[in-house]
Amino acid sequence: MDQFFAVATAHFLAVLIPGVDFFLIARTSMSSGWRQAGAVCLGIAVANGVFIAAAFSGLSLISHPILLGMIQAAGGVFLTYIGIVFLRSGAPLVLPAGAPPAGTSWVKNLGLGFASGLLNPKNALFYVSLATVLSGAPPTSRVFYGLWMFSVVLLWDLFIAVALGSERAISNLTRLLPWLTRTAGGFLVLLGLGMMGGLVLGLSA
Repeated sequence: MDQFFAVATAHFLAVLIPGVDFFLIARTSMSSGWRQAGAVCLGIAVANGVFIAAAFSGLSLISHPILLGMIQAAGGVFLTYIGIVFLRSGAPLVLPAGAPPAGTSWVKNLGLGFASGLLNPKNALFYVSLATVLSGAPPTSRVFYGLWMFSVVLLWDLFIAVALGSERAISNLTRLLPWLTRTAGGFLVLLGLGMMGGLVLGLSA
């Protein structure tokens, strides 16, 4: 039981830290509503589930330097692309009350969420670290841990989507949203370029 609380607390604290996933969920929720953001949430949770299943089943491949380098490179490109999209967003980011989201696709948002979660090397390293801690746990316990973590990621992200996608939240953030979107875009571009730059420096060292 002590092990469960320790692992669950560490995982939840990691989920609480705002990152790329948070910006993607927040922007989608406030521009297209929480139902569209729910697709992003599901995609992120599935990507986390892939890392969880791989790490907890003993596949050390996801911690291999070459694979992590590939994930880092692809993640850097993806983050830079998303950041540029945010920065260039000139259309109104908040829909009028009751208006259907234009040009949005649930499947597309699902794919964006999956890519955001899968192309983050920190996710792979985090779950490999947790799997190391739980290496002595029986298979049934590891399955339970994996399902727990998947559920926590999904439920927390859905909570953010619903909270930021409500009419009250949208009304309160209407003036701030363009500024927040562009700030997030700049952050994502810098993060993406930093990931690619770190990879290049690591290869040249």
